[in-house]
Amino acid sequence: MIAQLALNGLITGMVIALPAVALTLIFSILKFPNFAIGGMLTAGAYLAWVFNTLAGLPLIAAAAAAALAFSAIMVTSDRLVFRPLRDRGPITLLVASMGLSFILENVCRLFFGNLARNFDIPISRPYRVADLRINPEQITTAVVTLLAMLAVYLILRHTALGRAMRAVADNPSLAAARGIDRDRTILWTWVLAATLTALAGVLIGMDRAIDPMMGWSYIITIFAAAILGGLGSPVGAVLGALAVGLVQEMSILVIEPQYRQAVSFVAIALLLLFRPQGLLGQVRIAR
Repeated sequence: MIAQLALNGLITGMVIALPAVALTLIFSILKFPNFAIGGMLTAGAYLAWVFNTLAGLPLIAAAAAAALAFSAIMVTSDRLVFRPLRDRGPITLLVASMGLSFILENVCRLFFGNLARNFDIPISRPYRVADLRINPEQITTAVVTLLAMLAVYLILRHTALGRAMRAVADNPSLAAARGIDRDRTILWTWVLAATLTALAGVLIGMDRAIDPMMGWSYIITIFAAAILGGLGSPVGAVLGALAVGLVQEMSILVIEPQYRQAVSFVAIALLLLFRPQGLLGQVRIAR
């Protein structure tokens, strides 16, 4: 049983890792905690459902189309919502992101109602490996997450865009002085974040039903993962997501399953008390 819970926890952590990395990228570049991450998950999942069930695309093509469409939506949202408020400070942007989350979720509710939706995919039997029960969806989640994290790593470490993102995250003024276009960097940051959250929405929709509140059921866990790893550290976000996923699943050995999300609250509280910068975050010195 413990091995099965550990496997489930790792898969849960992989799903959480995608939006946690998106959250930490936005925090690094735009310097505010994006509470719209829950609404972004929901909207990405619904877009993939539209392309899959209404347009008749295979799920892989539907996920790619949803990522492209949702990237355009988030770039437009940045231009209309965040860009005019960019100089107002992180609290203003935080409140704006909460409003954007409500808009995204209620647009989904307006067009699709409150009924749960499912992707049009064939039902598959789980595999048995030793005493482990492995679902095909879990294999898909692991493969997609690993490929997505590899792509993010390559972009951040080995491309001009990645160097620009790191420069803007470290020192926006110095980056601008060196000729880096901050607006272009922000645009591609939203594209990357939207793609990761849309993929996460698809993976969550494969595992459970899609509904307008699905994002809210993950938002605390996503923030716990990003804070645990250290906001601003993509690697830390991945490690934090895996840790949160494992602890949440293992916690049902001692608490009722419906209370396992409380583990995320406890993780945030303890970390803020004893290591506010997170596991891989850096201590910022005010001058």
